[in-house]
Amino acid sequence: MTDDAEAAFRQTGWPGLRARLFHLYFLLRRPMTLGVRGLIHDTASNSIFLIRHTYVPGWQLPGGGVEVGETMADALARELVEECNIALTGPPVLKSMHFNRRSSRRDHVGFYLIEHFSQTTSKLPDHEIAEAGFFPLDRLPEGTTPATLRRIAEIFDGKPTSAYW
Repeated sequence: MTDDAEAAFRQTGWPGLRARLFHLYFLLRRPMTLGVRGLIHDTASNSIFLIRHTYVPGWQLPGGGVEVGETMADALARELVEECNIALTGPPVLKSMHFNRRSSRRDHVGFYLIEHFSQTTSKLPDHEIAEAGFFPLDRLPEGTTPATLRRIAEIFDGKPTSAYW
């Protein structure tokens, strides 16, 4: 990606500053950060679940940080409940690990495919999640983040897996 293209994807204004401050807080608490993201695929409707945070721009895959003493799978299950009202009904499949150099020089993300889940109620907006829902693969919302589009292409289009988030 060119420097100009990368600059275009950087978060700007208050949402970008808020995201950087949020990450700085975690960086000070945990110099090495580890996160998880899940691609929730509803095979019946060929749709995926995306969220839009209140503090960073764009539609993205749900997930978050792995807490001290927590496994990646436990963190994923917790984040799915918090951000999506989705419970795992089968094991998620770890598809890849990525270096997230945009967040910091020490951030990594475990990427999971989830096809066994239940959702009893829709996710309503709250202080963290502005919007959330299932979207058909051929009609993703405008503003879907580049990293999210890359992960979708790796799973559904057979694109090579990038080492970078």
